[in-house]
Amino acid sequence: MSSTGEGFEHDLFVGAKERNPQRAARQAGEKPRLRRFFKEAVAAPAAGGFAILLDGKPLRTPAKAGFVAPNEALAQAVAAEWEGQGEYIEPAAMPLTRLANSAIDGVAARMAEVEADAAKYAGSDLICYRAGEPEGLAKAEAEAWDPLLRFAREKCGARLLLVEGLIHQPQPETAVAALAASIRAYVGDGPASPFRLAALHAMTALSGSCVIALAVATGEIGADAGFDAAQVDEDYQLRLWGADSEALARRERRREEMHAAAQMSWLAGRA
Repeated sequence: MSSTGEGFEHDLFVGAKERNPQRAARQAGEKPRLRRFFKEAVAAPAAGGFAILLDGKPLRTPAKAGFVAPNEALAQAVAAEWEGQGEYIEPAAMPLTRLANSAIDGVAARMAEVEADAAKYAGSDLICYRAGEPEGLAKAEAEAWDPLLRFAREKCGARLLLVEGLIHQPQPETAVAALAASIRAYVGDGPASPFRLAALHAMTALSGSCVIALAVATGEIGADAGFDAAQVDEDYQLRLWGADSEALARRERRREEMHAAAQMSWLAGRA
């Protein structure tokens, strides 16, 4: 982290593969913690959108790009994450910041590639693979996923085929193309597009379903409903066998990530 020059920059949000190898070796076995180094975090107008100012100095991403959100609403939400930090900076408590960093440093330069990766899920979408038995699981899947199939058909123009079991069955090319077009239409063009796409891709990966991601991103369902729809099979197993505290903690972290992605999707949509 540097507090001189044009702005603050830090490496707490950088993945392990991106870290300086010598520094990583020195920190092996350590959990890096950075004391709060600023008093105030605010959103402020900047070229291309809104920046985050830490004691008046602009925040930078892990790749040292200027952190610029496409609108004030998203910038204020990110600034609130920084303002809400305590004695130490806790990246785990800043999911919007992490996702926005990803949008700026990664997604913006690879829009077509990331869109294609999200659309790829249409060929094997979670909601299309149904259990034949037990009856309770089959019923739970139908209750959670049939409305999403209708959404895909009526709002996205995609008629998806249902498959019993886990053996892959290709979806009609017209359905896959329709969902890809829906993703493209949702992402749009302009300063907000990388943020919308980063959010959509995150929800797709978290749920295993581009249909669920599109339903949440477009406001058809809420973030909790989307997350719960993706967990139907896991919920059934939990009711049968229970879960340990670590598994439940991981699950809650995934839910928080879903909430952050949905929030960024909706906030970026105001641009």
